[in-house]
Amino acid sequence: MELLRRSLLTLSVALMTIVQTGAQDFVKKKDAFQKSYIQEATGEYLGAITSLKDVYDEKSYEINIRLGWLNYSAGNFTESRAYYNKAVALMPYAVEPRFGLVYPLAALGNWTEVIAQYEKILEIIPNNTIAMHRLGLIYYGKGDFESAKKLYEKVVNLYPFDYDGLTMLAWTYFRLNNTREAKVLFQKALLNTPNGTSAVEGLDLLK
Repeated sequence: MELLRRSLLTLSVALMTIVQTGAQDFVKKKDAFQKSYIQEATGEYLGAITSLKDVYDEKSYEINIRLGWLNYSAGNFTESRAYYNKAVALMPYAVEPRFGLVYPLAALGNWTEVIAQYEKILEIIPNNTIAMHRLGLIYYGKGDFESAKKLYEKVVNLYPFDYDGLTMLAWTYFRLNNTREAKVLFQKALLNTPNGTSAVEGLDLLK
């Protein structure tokens, strides 16, 4: 019985130590995050990065995604990509780190990877209009108007009175020489935003 009592006492002390250490680690981590937010607000991106590196844990999704953003803001695009990729690996079905990852990828000119990330987001959340709109912009810029049209048609079907969706679908139809459809959509866009520059410009070209 004495041996059992001592064993339980030892276990109790060990558990208490773990709890106390965990609480201390959390406070240290929280303070590092708070400090990084203050530094970011004043443009001290490198200082904010250092604050989080002081408590870095490669298994922490929160630290990795935060370092991804801070490094992007500091212009460290390669480092930003690496941290965002770690966040993606930790939470593969989260779209949050993928939306972040596209920023350094675009800055590095890796458009194939940018497209792949948006396609993955749409695989996870098929009707995500932000991903559809941005991917549509990429295809439009590449001159792949058929691919852009498919995406913008989905956006407009989900948000029939959205100015940006209506305008981009109208421009896509215009590029495909579907002038009648383009005119109708430009007009609808102007019902949302009567002085919308892009829609006004489109209608002027159709006169």
